[in-house]
Amino acid sequence: MTDTSQQRGTGADLKRAILDEARRTLVEQGYPALSTRKIASAVGCTATSIYLYFKSKDALVHALIDEGFEELNGRLEEAVAAEGTGLERLQRGARAFVDFGLERPAYYEIMFLLRPERMERYPAEAYRRARRSLEAFAELASVPAAEGLRRATIVMTALHGLVALLIAQRVDASLDRKTLIEEAIHFACAATFAPRSGDGAS
Repeated sequence: MTDTSQQRGTGADLKRAILDEARRTLVEQGYPALSTRKIASAVGCTATSIYLYFKSKDALVHALIDEGFEELNGRLEEAVAAEGTGLERLQRGARAFVDFGLERPAYYEIMFLLRPERMERYPAEAYRRARRSLEAFAELASVPAAEGLRRATIVMTALHGLVALLIAQRVDASLDRKTLIEEAIHFACAATFAPRSGDGAS
């Protein structure tokens, strides 16, 4: 029997425990299994206590998405801030994106793979913060903003496919993982951000 007396807490500790349990439930059992009552039982508090921090279970999911993007965006901004050519900086950012996904698969799944049918819409303000990961790539292209955004989306689409397949262990085991990652980053960045006739890219 679980000793909930050690699991109870207040303030930041309880909030952290609630988020951690929500993340575990989402990854292991999916969105339908997420319940404030179940989370409260697991962390040793009342359901009412959860509502002191989160107005609904969807607010819990949004908070986890926020946490994930805060970490991802921090990694990306650090990677692209260092000196180098645009392509070198883009490749560092791409590597940071892949590393985040493989090192933080639970967050990555919630951020990019969770598809509940009836979850509350992610707040617009939070979405604008989240898209910094995309904008970090787009800003490296010496092309008009709309074109940069399109190219950055292509890069992230390629990287997302790679990360999702690696997390799901759907990549042939005979392939060298490190080589696969490096080549995928190289081709996605070089091909997508290569100069094109008439766009002024350098």
